[in-house]
Amino acid sequence: MNKFFGLFDLDKSDPELMRAQFRSFQGHIPLLYGILICNTLAITVTSFNPDLLAKTLVAPIVITGIAMSRAIWWLRQGDSSTLGDDEITSHLKRTCRLAVVLTLTFNVWVIWVYQDADAFSRSNLTFFLALSQVSTVFCLMTLRAAAMLVAAVSTISFALYFSWVEGGQLLPQSLVLCCVCIGMAVVTHSFNRSFAEVVQSRRTLRIRQLETEKLSAENRRIAFTDALSGLPNRRELLDRLDRLDRQEVLAQDSLAIVFIDLDGFKLVNDEHGHHAGDELIRIVCHRLREQCPEHATLARVGGDEFAVLLEADGTIENAHAIALELAHRLLKQMALPVLVDRHVLQISGSVGIASNMDNGVNSRELLRRADLAMYHAKTEGKGQVAIYSDALDEGRLRRIEIEGQIGAGLEANEFDVVYQPIVDAVSGKIVATEALLRWPRRAEGELAPDEFIQVAEATGQIHPLGLFVLERACREIRDMGGLDLSVNVSPAQFRHPGFEQQVLKVMEKTGFPPERLQLEMTESYLLTNPGMAIKAINSLKTAGISLALDDFGTGFTSIHYLKSYGFTHIKLDKSLLKDLKPDNKEKMLVAGAITLARALDMSVIAEGVEHEVQARILRDLGCHEMQGFLFGRPVPLAEFRSLLELATDNRQGAPLLHSVG
Repeated sequence: MNKFFGLFDLDKSDPELMRAQFRSFQGHIPLLYGILICNTLAITVTSFNPDLLAKTLVAPIVITGIAMSRAIWWLRQGDSSTLGDDEITSHLKRTCRLAVVLTLTFNVWVIWVYQDADAFSRSNLTFFLALSQVSTVFCLMTLRAAAMLVAAVSTISFALYFSWVEGGQLLPQSLVLCCVCIGMAVVTHSFNRSFAEVVQSRRTLRIRQLETEKLSAENRRIAFTDALSGLPNRRELLDRLDRLDRQEVLAQDSLAIVFIDLDGFKLVNDEHGHHAGDELIRIVCHRLREQCPEHATLARVGGDEFAVLLEADGTIENAHAIALELAHRLLKQMALPVLVDRHVLQISGSVGIASNMDNGVNSRELLRRADLAMYHAKTEGKGQVAIYSDALDEGRLRRIEIEGQIGAGLEANEFDVVYQPIVDAVSGKIVATEALLRWPRRAEGELAPDEFIQVAEATGQIHPLGLFVLERACREIRDMGGLDLSVNVSPAQFRHPGFEQQVLKVMEKTGFPPERLQLEMTESYLLTNPGMAIKAINSLKTAGISLALDDFGTGFTSIHYLKSYGFTHIKLDKSLLKDLKPDNKEKMLVAGAITLARALDMSVIAEGVEHEVQARILRDLGCHEMQGFLFGRPVPLAEFRSLLELATDNRQGAPLLHSVG
């Protein structure tokens, strides 16, 4: 019984639901009063009697006035977000009371008029009365208490009067209206419950979205902040430089970069351990920060490398001179002794300076020039300041030289492909391999991949190099017992208009099953070409090829990328695993990334796994696959075959590199 009567009570337990009901009412209530006014006018027209002005004119004017004033009040409410929860509750209570009062008033007036009306008017009166009741209940459906009260009051009053009037001739109509009202009550209850569930679902979704955004914000904060020093890291500095480039052209000599490298830091690490090295970095960061002016941005861009960005803010007239003065102050600070664990440590620094003395030079080029000047200072004896000049730019000439050698090297078969195993995180079974490009037969000597790949990406030569790796790897891995193959794809390759077709042609040419191929890409191409990226990814996925987002956790990666671009895997960057230990922040970040990927039905690959502790944590967190020196270094094909055979023999046919159990 209490549950039944509870249907007629206003539920005040959920303020958000009440606010949603109020917003719904803002559109429904004026409509309700509009219907009531129209019905009142219609009854007045059909039942008007000059001899009965109180019934047929004064009373409808009063009812119409009340309805109109309430409609105007609701139309004037505006944005409900400005109202407090108590105000919302008060308005809804008043609505419930007024709904009952107006319903009774309207019913009593109609019954009053009905007594002196002719047959035609009486039929109109019963019709408009029933119509008003039905429309009122449906307009109040969002607020269960009001709708149920109106249904009950109107039905009871209608039934009590019209069941006995005129000798019971209207009893069938009364019974039908009762059935209709009961049906409306059931529908109202069901609708109100569904409405409440929708509000609850939206609240749950909003809470989850806030949690996800918080995780993404924390991810970005960690990705753009150096964990040891708390300073902006290299990514944050590059982002700042990119924002400067998007601004209007800066005035000449209004921007400068001071690049700093600590001399003797490696020796401190080797002799006193990494703990001493970390403490040294913290102390040096504090000293550098104290010397930098307010308008400067100090960032840690490497293990023992720092950069200071000096920007024009109306107070700098000569950025180059300010940078030079700052550089000498920083050198003095770095030369001061540092006390760490009762050990007096002595280091120095080398500093390079570059400023926008030349019109048209972009910010990233300034960073490169400052870095080059710093290396020149190191070669000149360390503890010095060097200023960039064109004479120092030998690196550009070297890139031009490498550019010419890449084309010749491809024709002369100087390049090779090596393979690094990828293992199942639980069983340790080799489930895939990553193909990596090497240049061992270069006439001038082997060149590190980072050096020649950077040149190839800048010159467009990465496309033939990438196709070379893809085709060679597909041929060599094709018959290795269903082993999956992972190949890196440069953003420059994706920009090629025929890239997808060329990949599919390689699949057809080599006979390599597309479902065993996974292409890895970084987010840089997604940022600049979202439309083309989605088209290319969809085309490759249609063919059965898997797509992995590489270097996850090092850039601007957000949930939007993971949901919109259709990746099947994410590859955690090795920088996230560097300090991975039980119960630290890095573990929380990795756990969040894995949980997010699993929620989106994506597999997680961790690269750069070098220690058993890392592997155990990753396995416990639910990581699917792992890759790193702990399981094997990149090796030529013959060695990789031997590695597979050895692992197979150790596990009776289950290729296993390393147990992580």
